[in-house]
Amino acid sequence: MKVVVIGCTHAGTAAVKNILAQDKNITVNVYEKNDNVSFLSCGIALYVGGVVKDVDGLFYSSPDELKKLGANVFMEHEVLSINYEEKTMSVRNLVTEEVFSDSFDKLVLATGSWPIVPNIEGIRSENVLLSKNFNQANEIIEKSKSANKIVVVGAGYIGVELAEAFELMGKEVVLVDGETRIMPKYLDPEFTNLAEKAFTDHGIKLALGQKVKGFVTEGNKVTAIMTDKETFETDLVIMCIGFRPNQKLYEGVLKTSPNGALVVNEYMQTSNPDVYACGDCVNIFYNPTQEVRYIPLATNAVRMGTLVGLNIIKNSIKYRGTQGTSGIKIYDLSISSTGLTEGVAKDMGINYGTVLLHDTNRPEFMPEYDEVLLKLVYDKTTRKVLGGQILSKYDLTDKMNTLSIVIQNQMTIDDLAFVDFFFQPHFNKPWNLLNIAALRALAQEGVN
Repeated sequence: MKVVVIGCTHAGTAAVKNILAQDKNITVNVYEKNDNVSFLSCGIALYVGGVVKDVDGLFYSSPDELKKLGANVFMEHEVLSINYEEKTMSVRNLVTEEVFSDSFDKLVLATGSWPIVPNIEGIRSENVLLSKNFNQANEIIEKSKSANKIVVVGAGYIGVELAEAFELMGKEVVLVDGETRIMPKYLDPEFTNLAEKAFTDHGIKLALGQKVKGFVTEGNKVTAIMTDKETFETDLVIMCIGFRPNQKLYEGVLKTSPNGALVVNEYMQTSNPDVYACGDCVNIFYNPTQEVRYIPLATNAVRMGTLVGLNIIKNSIKYRGTQGTSGIKIYDLSISSTGLTEGVAKDMGINYGTVLLHDTNRPEFMPEYDEVLLKLVYDKTTRKVLGGQILSKYDLTDKMNTLSIVIQNQMTIDDLAFVDFFFQPHFNKPWNLLNIAALRALAQEGVN
């Protein structure tokens, strides 16, 4: 059997490794447009800020490793078109410009996503940069050296991490977003208020609830960015307003959702059973609401790629879905979330309840302890846990991983209230914080 894998970042790398782990006799051809594989884009801010000293640590695989496993790796090669009926494709070598054909028995699409770039005059200027891949990270590092004023557009995870990194480098930073809060998809106001205060306390200007309307340019450089409310002088602009799936190779041929992401079954097959897909070009099944959503996270990509590899010979392991679990560190605040926020639950018209818990990570009789803010979101009708968020200076982010399991298994507040967690004063309290939140939810629902 011959398998062609198109794209080799998180999902593609995982797919290749697991395909070859199933059967070394499978012929695997890998086509990647870049000159590297498996770049951890979630580490861009750490790389830009100089926290990561060894750049090799941002890659968890390499073309050489994949070749040693048995793959035929074609770096800096772009697949131009695919004939899905004849199972052939046209490929261009980006170095030599040679165009040739290849064929496959099964195909893995891991074409990923690309940053959204709005059609605003001046946005193609040389000092307006994107933040997605390794080469872009290097360009950000190089151009930020001579920049004193930097505007970051987009207050999602990448944007807020870059804003902090630039501030720690001594830059004058403005963070712009059309939403009125940072990271609103992942956190409710009780949490973003504290995160935003951390930014303003460190001198970062938050231009929230503002939409970019245009740029002031001199030659091929932007000197100022204009929103619908203010104008900010700048030496460098970083665009981080979101991603859209790379759909060029399958648009109009394979089944997609309106946003262009591929629809796959529980074994990661597309509408063509010989074509599998994984990563940012694919929708995922979102367990909290039991529906399909587009959530481009590296964790989702690696899981999907692994499943492709395990199912390529025979469909055997089903995708369990995701909760969209994520975490971030903003200055000294450790924050994580999973599932639905209260805001999303409200917008969806769910009959929800919440518990907001102010507590400490350890008993107050201990010499040291830290304050914790934890929120639980649940369905008042079914009593199922829907989501949660946590924030503290002491790292308790892993509790959202625990809550992710709770949501995936459709557990209720009744279940969570009495889950068996250990107690030891050095680590936690007699009642685990998740137990306490669930017990309060039960009390709100009239169970005493």
